Amino acid sequence: MDDLPVLDPLRGIRAPGDPATDVYLTGTVFLDIIFTGLDSAPVRGTESWARGMGSSPGGIANMATALARLGLRTTLAAAFGDDVYGDYCWDSLASGEGIDLEPSRRIAGWHSPVTVSMAYEGERTMVSHGHEAPPAQETVPACPPPARAAVASLGHHGRAGDQERDQEWIGAAAATGTKVFADVGWDETGRWDPADLDGLRHCAAFLPNAEEAMRYTRTDSPRSAARTLAERVPLAVVTLGAEGAVAVDSASGETAEVPALLVEALDPTGAGDVFVAGFVTGTLAAWPLADRLAFASLCAALSVQEFGGSLSAPGWAEIAAWWQQAKALDARAPGDPASPVGRYTFLDALLPTDPRPWPLRRAVPTIGFRPA
Repeated sequence: MDDLPVLDPLRGIRAPGDPATDVYLTGTVFLDIIFTGLDSAPVRGTESWARGMGSSPGGIANMATALARLGLRTTLAAAFGDDVYGDYCWDSLASGEGIDLEPSRRIAGWHSPVTVSMAYEGERTMVSHGHEAPPAQETVPACPPPARAAVASLGHHGRAGDQERDQEWIGAAAATGTKVFADVGWDETGRWDPADLDGLRHCAAFLPNAEEAMRYTRTDSPRSAARTLAERVPLAVVTLGAEGAVAVDSASGETAEVPALLVEALDPTGAGDVFVAGFVTGTLAAWPLADRLAFASLCAALSVQEFGGSLSAPGWAEIAAWWQQAKALDARAPGDPASPVGRYTFLDALLPTDPRPWPLRRAVPTIGFRPA
């Protein structure tokens, strides 16, 4: 439990009668097994040895863990297998991270989905396996609980009726005052049908990556895509990978863009989920748009320096330790244009004064050790 939040970013705005849940999520939980330290892609007919390995709950668990570690009261509705993998994922999220799993369900006889991720050359290759998931109506509530925010994934291309069902719960959540943040997955059909994004009419913000944004909008630059998407949703945020992120707020007319932090990436698994968690946190706390983008980029940059998607998500202690380190480096080389200090001064008013040593070791090489 050492990784539970050390501060509450919404402490100053909480009031009697507020929802018990800050962020509601629903989706698929995978068991992720991550191999790192590969010099190149595996070659057919050979055996490759990885210098590092980690295991953790993945899929929607990446974002749920990132939100919980930033101090948001997080509720997850998901199906869990009744195998050992399901036991491990459930315990890791509920006991290890303090995530509310009350609307989640254990499914008898269903095998937990598994993803093996191999990180090399700054990228990753994934192989997944899973049995057909149980129908959503049997595993998650049709009407989500009251919450300040929810994160929804648009553009499904799987089981018939999934997209319609998603739009129903998104609409129901928005109608009760929940801010809905949407992301989107890769369209394996290659259609990139703008109609897949019809759910945006219920959403407060949309956060695709650059390639997704350009394909859905038929534009030739991420910035043009962000402007086009802002015609469909109040706030469009497009992540630019190593270039950072750009946002267009159609309600206020504000635009913002921040560069990415330059770090040595160990494993990029879940970085997009961690970015969304950081941006949701800043939005609910009513930070300026540029600060929200910078904070989300920082969270993602810290996550790629550790194993796994959920296990690598930073908490406030890691963020505070990074900030102290950044200020110390800036003091030794004042005026360095590459220093991030000027962009992140807003952290001084937020962070704990006694962060733990940096870096923290996150992932462990096995699914779980037996109690001593």
